[in-house]
Amino acid sequence: MALTKRARQKRRLLRQFAAMERRIPMLRRPLRFLLNEQGGIVRWAVAVLLMVGGVMSFLPFLGLWMLPLGLLLMAVDVPVLRGPVSALTIRGRRWTNEKMRRFSSFRSARTH
Repeated sequence: MALTKRARQKRRLLRQFAAMERRIPMLRRPLRFLLNEQGGIVRWAVAVLLMVGGVMSFLPFLGLWMLPLGLLLMAVDVPVLRGPVSALTIRGRRWTNEKMRRFSSFRSARTH
């Protein structure tokens, strides 16, 4: 049985959350709570607060890192956002992996 496009996009988005949980185990519990079906109102509130904080990135501690996280949470409930947000998440994760790989090879080259 073939999945609809929306179902495929939602599964792809949820895989990105799973990848975040694997990479940062501390996020497992909060993400599970936010992704719970009953967590819709809390998820929206957290998403909006993160996006507002991202827009106000000129203040200390608030930064642009909050904007994509807010969009990622909002994409769980807004099907139109799922495709673009999961694609950007994948690209960001690949970019981060590449930078970390280069950094670790640079560090290992300097120690030898």
